[in-house]
Amino acid sequence: MGIELFAFGCGWFQAPKPFFGCDDGTGVIMAPVPAYLIRHPTHGMAVFDTGVGHRFRLAADAVLPPEQIGFDFREGDELAARLRAADIDPAAVRWVINSHLHPDHCGGNAFLPNATVVIQRRELEAARRNEDGYMYDPVDFDLGQPLIGIDGEHDLFGDGTLMLFPTYGHTPGHQSARVKLASGDVVLTADCCYMAHNLDHLCIPAINKDREASLDVLRRLRVMRDNGTRILFGHDPDQWKRMPHGRPIT
Repeated sequence: MGIELFAFGCGWFQAPKPFFGCDDGTGVIMAPVPAYLIRHPTHGMAVFDTGVGHRFRLAADAVLPPEQIGFDFREGDELAARLRAADIDPAAVRWVINSHLHPDHCGGNAFLPNATVVIQRRELEAARRNEDGYMYDPVDFDLGQPLIGIDGEHDLFGDGTLMLFPTYGHTPGHQSARVKLASGDVVLTADCCYMAHNLDHLCIPAINKDREASLDVLRRLRVMRDNGTRILFGHDPDQWKRMPHGRPIT
C-alpha cells in the first residue's frame, strides 16, 4: 500500500465574495474549512492544517447572520471528531503541518496531543510578533507541542512522497504541500489559492500581505496544473462538493 490522502471538513467560513478576491458580483460565499491527513505505510501519519478550534464553536441553535464574516463551526466539526469517525486515532498523528497560523488552519492543533508541528520558521516568527493583528493568536499555536521551524522546501518523510514548499504572500511564511499519490501528484494549496477562480483569473485577495509574491505563487501553480498536477484549493466550495470525505482520495 502506498501513501494515502484523506480530506476532512472542519466547519465553514462565511465572507463576501470580494474577501476571496472574486470580482464577479456581490454575494456571500460559504467556504469549507478543510484539513487533510496523509498516511505513509512506514512513517506514520501527518495532518496538513487542522481547522478551527473550540473557541469559535457556535451553540446548536445559533445562526450566523448572512452579512457577518465568521465561522460556522458546530459540535462534531472539530478535527478530532472527524478523524475518529474515520477510525483514525488523533493521538497517533505524528506531525502537524500548518500552512500558516491563521485560526482556521491551526485551531485544531490542540486535538493532536502527540504531534510535532512543522511550520516555516518565518511564519512562526511573524505570528509570534503578531504581524497580522487579530488573525494570529498564540492560544491556537503556542501550545507546548514540539515545533520544527523549516526554511524553504522540506521532505517530511525523506522519500519525496510529501514535500512542503514555500508559497509566501498570503502570510509572510505560508507553505503548501505536494503529495505523491499512485495516481499522480496532488498539491494542497491552503490559502495561497482560495479557489479555482483565483488561479484562473490571477486574482489576489486584499487580505494577502504581499501581492507580487502571491501572483508569483499563482503563476507557479498554473505551471504545475498545466503539467498534470492536481490542485486542491484552500476554500473552494465547488471543488469541495466533489471531494471524498473521510476516505482515501484516489
